Amino acid sequence: MPYVFVGSLIVSPLVDEDQILGSLSSQLAAFAAGLPLAAVTALFPLTRPMSVAAVRALCAVPHDSLAEGPARGRVARGRTAAWFTLHLGLGGVISGMSLGLPPFAAVLIALPFFAVFQDSRIGMPEVFGEPWMVALCPVIGCACLVALAACAATAGGLLARWAPALLGPTPADRLAAAEQRAADLAVRNRLARELHDSVGHALSAVTLQASAARRVLDHDPEFVREALAAIEDTTRRTVGELDAVLGVLREADDARSTAPAPTLAADLEGLLRRTRASGLRVSADVGMEPAALPPLVSREAYRIVQEALSNALRHGGDGTAVTLRITLDGPDLAVTAENPLPPHAPATRPGGGHGLRGIADRARLLGGTADAGPADGAWRLDVRLPLKGHAHA
Repeated sequence: MPYVFVGSLIVSPLVDEDQILGSLSSQLAAFAAGLPLAAVTALFPLTRPMSVAAVRALCAVPHDSLAEGPARGRVARGRTAAWFTLHLGLGGVISGMSLGLPPFAAVLIALPFFAVFQDSRIGMPEVFGEPWMVALCPVIGCACLVALAACAATAGGLLARWAPALLGPTPADRLAAAEQRAADLAVRNRLARELHDSVGHALSAVTLQASAARRVLDHDPEFVREALAAIEDTTRRTVGELDAVLGVLREADDARSTAPAPTLAADLEGLLRRTRASGLRVSADVGMEPAALPPLVSREAYRIVQEALSNALRHGGDGTAVTLRITLDGPDLAVTAENPLPPHAPATRPGGGHGLRGIADRARLLGGTADAGPADGAWRLDVRLPLKGHAHA
C-alpha cells in the first residue's frame, strides 16, 4: 500500500540500501512508519463515510450503530483516524501473513512426498532433517493455514467490535440528528394540520351538501344544482391544496414556502360563503381590517376559523347557527366561535379532538392561547393570537 512505500522512504536513510526491501525488519519498520501517515490522511471528513460503507459491507455491523455523513469536529475525526489506523494496521498484518504463510505451508505439506524439496534449499533439510520431523511437516503446514484463518477471523471480529465505538455517532452527531428529526417532525406536523383543516372542512361541507341535496332531489332541483356547484367548487379547491401539500412531502422542502396558505385577508369571505352553502347559518362580526394583520397571524387565524366552522358542521349538523367574532383585543387578535349544543349532546364531544388539538398547537406556536368547551348551553371557542413579533413573518 502507498503508506508502506512512503514509510520505506523514511526508513531508507537509516538502513543499508540493499536491506530496505530484503530485510524483514526493515519492511516492518517501513510498515510502522506508514501508520501515522494513514492516521493523518484519515482526519479528512470524507474518510468516515468510506470507512462506514466498508464496515457495513464487510463486518455485518448494524446500520443504526454507525454514523452517517462526514466527520465533523475533532472528536469524530480523531475516532475516524483511530479506526482507519487500526483497520490498515490489522489489514496489513493479515495481508502479509496471507502472502507468506500459504506458500510456506504448501512446501511443508509437500515436503515428505517430493524428494526435490528434501534435497533443495526450499525443503530446509537442516531444520527438518530427522525423518520424524519430515513426517510432521504436513501437520505443521495445515496448522499454519488454520492459524492464518483464525488470525483473520480474530482481526475481523476485533474490527467489528470496535467499529461502533470508533465510527458510531458522537454526541455532536446525535444532537445534529435529533435537531434534524425535530425539524422534520415540525414540518410533518404542520402538513398534518394543513391536511386535517383543509380536507376535513371540505369533507364535512361536501357531506352535508350531498345529504341536503338528496333530501330535496325530487321537489327542489334548483337547490340541488346549487349544492352540486358548491360541492364542485369545494372539491376543486381542496384538490389544489392537497396537491400542494403532497408536493411538499415529495420534495422535502420547507412547508412554509410551498404549502397552501390562505389567509383571512384573501379568503375569509369565500370561506364564509362556502360554509353557508353547506347549511350552517353563520353570523360573522369582523371588527378589524384583516389586510392589516401580519401574514403569519392571518394565515393561522384563517385555519383556526376554518376548523371552528368544520367542528360546527361536523357536530352541529345542517342548520346550526354559528356566531363568529374576529376582533382586536389590545395587542392580540381575538377569534371567538360559538354555536348552540344540541339537547342530547354530551359535555365532551366525540371524534378524538384532533381539530381542537390542532387549534391549540397553532395558537401555542404563535405564543397565544386557545380555550374550548361547553358554556351556558353553547359550545364556545376562544382564541387569542399575539400580533407583536410577527409583523414580518
